Amino acid sequence: MKIGGLEIKQNIPLFLAPMAGVTDMTFRMLCREEGADVTCTEMVSAKALSYNNRNTFELLRTSPGERPAAVQLFGSDPALMAEMAQRLEDDFDIIDVNMGCPVAKVVSNGEGSALMRDPRLAASIISAMAGRVRRPVTVKIRAGFSEDEKNAPELAKRLEDAGAAAIAIHARTREQMYRGRADWDIIKKVRDAVSVPVIGNGDVFCGADALRMVRECGVDAVMIARGAQGNPWIFSQSRAAIDGTGRTVTVTPAMRREMILAHAAGLVAEKGESRAMREMRKHLAWYTAGLPGSAAFRATACCIETEQELRDETDRFFRGIL
Repeated sequence: MKIGGLEIKQNIPLFLAPMAGVTDMTFRMLCREEGADVTCTEMVSAKALSYNNRNTFELLRTSPGERPAAVQLFGSDPALMAEMAQRLEDDFDIIDVNMGCPVAKVVSNGEGSALMRDPRLAASIISAMAGRVRRPVTVKIRAGFSEDEKNAPELAKRLEDAGAAAIAIHARTREQMYRGRADWDIIKKVRDAVSVPVIGNGDVFCGADALRMVRECGVDAVMIARGAQGNPWIFSQSRAAIDGTGRTVTVTPAMRREMILAHAAGLVAEKGESRAMREMRKHLAWYTAGLPGSAAFRATACCIETEQELRDETDRFFRGIL
């Protein structure tokens, strides 16, 4: 598959979606090890980047093994977005634009999914960026702002004409947030509307879902978001399903234990022990969801402050399962 001049090895690549507070460098690399072909930073504010905000720079950390790597910018000023894209293009292979974030504080600034209501401005942003950088500029949109405003196919075509090298679509409206079912019909309509690669996103929670999206929507790539939370193995499962290898990827409790410990160690190295332990709490809940005794373990996990405590509590929890 090609996005602009960028060649991606797989015919149908698997993308890890950018998720605020989740897809830091450590988590991205764990997903890479399990088969994610393209990973992306958490969304980065162009305005904050222009102010040289320290926390923003943390979001831009990548590992030498993270290639191809994408950075996702959000903002509503075409000139500023183009300037920040140029600042980052030497460090990333893809410059992605967020036009799908549904969070109120982003939308109220005319950014994220608010841009779906202003196609002219949305196209101006892409045109300014694509005219300024050598890297392919891609964009992530939603089905529309509301059920009555499902304009993704029309907007996708306009963005393609403005210079977008690929379109990723989360098949929910802004109004839905993350509730309800994703409308895969709108993904197919976007695929039919443009000639650039289309990356489908929404309700992919197992390998069978990824394969069904490819078959039903004709997407060029599959993007996985919440389905990867606590489950990096979804990428190896999806690759096996799409490639038809017949390989079965069964996630055992022992594999979950090892992933938890690797995740914690990576976060400690990246962010320091205190912060890493706070951030691991949500991951522990995801990794152990559905396992016997997980509710009690989650309650204990909320009080974990050191990596050794995490190891001890994790070992104690899994000892009763393994």
